[in-house]
Amino acid sequence: MQNGFGDALSRRAWLSTTGGLLALAALPRAVFAATTHEVIDPPIASPSDVIEVLEFFHYGCPHCRQFDPLLHAWKAKLPSDVRVRAVPVIWNQRVLQGLATFHFALAAIGALDTLHPRVFAALQDERRPLYDRDGAAEWVREQGADGAALAKAWDSFGVQTRVKQADRETREYQIQGVPTLAIAGRYRTSASLTGSHEAALAEADRLIARIRQNRQQG
Repeated sequence: MQNGFGDALSRRAWLSTTGGLLALAALPRAVFAATTHEVIDPPIASPSDVIEVLEFFHYGCPHCRQFDPLLHAWKAKLPSDVRVRAVPVIWNQRVLQGLATFHFALAAIGALDTLHPRVFAALQDERRPLYDRDGAAEWVREQGADGAALAKAWDSFGVQTRVKQADRETREYQIQGVPTLAIAGRYRTSASLTGSHEAALAEADRLIARIRQNRQQG
C-alpha cells in the first residue's frame, strides 16, 4: 500500500470529501449568532447515571486535530459523574466511514488511547490511507501495535455495530460540523458557536453544571 492517497483516492476527491466539506461547516458562527449553545428539541435519551458528553469528530478535520489536546486535558479534570464518548461522523462519505471503522477497530484491539493522537498527523500530513483496512493495518504495525488484529477487527460484528451507531447518532443529533460537543442529549456547543475551542469547553462546563443541578432538583 502506498503511503500517499494516489492509488486509493485522488487529492481532489480527498479535499472535497473532508477538507472542503468542513472549510464551510466549521466557519465561526459566533459572528452571526448570539447563542453559545443550541438546545436539542426534543431531547435525545441519554444515560441517567452519568452526564454523557458526545464528541463528534473525524480524523480528516484540522479543527478536530487542534481541539484534541485541549479536549484530552479537559477530560482529565472532569468529575466522576461525567463521561465523554467519541463519535466519528460519516455523513454518507466512504472515506469517513473508513475512518470511523478505523477508530472503532483501534478501540477493539486496545490501541486507541495510544494511537489516537497520532492518527491526525498520519492522515493529514503524511496522507496515509487509514480509511482502508490494509493501509490502516500497515500503519498500525509501523506503530508497534498488532496490525493483523486490527485487520481482523475491521469487519467484525462489534466494530460494524459501533460504526452504524455512530452514524445514527450523528443523524439524531443533527451534526452539521465538527468538532461538536453534545451534552446529555439536550445541548450542542462548538467553537463555531462560542468563538474558540477553549470557549466551547467552558460552555460545556456550564451546561454540565446545569444538567447536574436540574437532576439534583428533580
